[in-house]
Amino acid sequence: MRRHGSHVPVIDTGRPHSARIYDYLLGGKDNYRVDQQAGDELLAVAPEERAAARANRAFLERAVRHVVRAGPRQILDIGSGLPHSPNVHEIALETAADVRVAYVDNDPIVTAHADALLRSSDAIGVALADLRDPRAVVEHPGVREVIDFDRPVALLLVSVVHFLTHAHEPARVVAALRDALPAGSYLVLSHVTGDFADCSGAQAVYDRAATPLNPRSRAEIEAYFDGFRLTDPGLVQASSWRPDAPPTATSAGIGIYGGVARKIG
Repeated sequence: MRRHGSHVPVIDTGRPHSARIYDYLLGGKDNYRVDQQAGDELLAVAPEERAAARANRAFLERAVRHVVRAGPRQILDIGSGLPHSPNVHEIALETAADVRVAYVDNDPIVTAHADALLRSSDAIGVALADLRDPRAVVEHPGVREVIDFDRPVALLLVSVVHFLTHAHEPARVVAALRDALPAGSYLVLSHVTGDFADCSGAQAVYDRAATPLNPRSRAEIEAYFDGFRLTDPGLVQASSWRPDAPPTATSAGIGIYGGVARKIG
């Protein structure tokens, strides 16, 4: 594995970052005091956020196992966040030994950690790139050395599209990535919503971070699956997507939708 990029932006540890807040909510240690403070503020206004983070992570794990069993042996994880065991490649390798994974994030701290932890495998790529520029993601050398876009790919957009504002044209971004994938590829997507609980408190916390939060409705999120066919049970609360155990009472307030879909053409 080689890390690519001619320019590495300055690491800003003075403002909280979504990936590091998420790491803190999951109980990780790769975060700074400013991220911990933001996480504590988030839990003060939205106590369900820790359960939501865990539900989202569990959805990711189940979805990765599903798509690898379905056929693709390549995974493109955009907005991958800080390494958290089990990592995507570890989950995938439980099902198939020939899986290749490209991790993409726009936070240099994330890619530095991934580079250090995953250096030993040639089947793993790490790319410093931004979802807002999907062409740059797809053409990044760190992606291209691992992913062959002539073969089915499992595209992971897990808890990242909700950081795109209306001005970033999230539907265009997702469509551009979809168009880079061959038929038989999969999309795994989760997204924050205000359909189950008031998100205004959480939005206020993220407004002070590097990445403002943009909750969307089920209909808005479902539109990102245009060109894909959703697998059962469709677009549902992340905790209800093929759960390993019956959802708990806490799950009712988890404001995250999750879905898995196959590209149909």
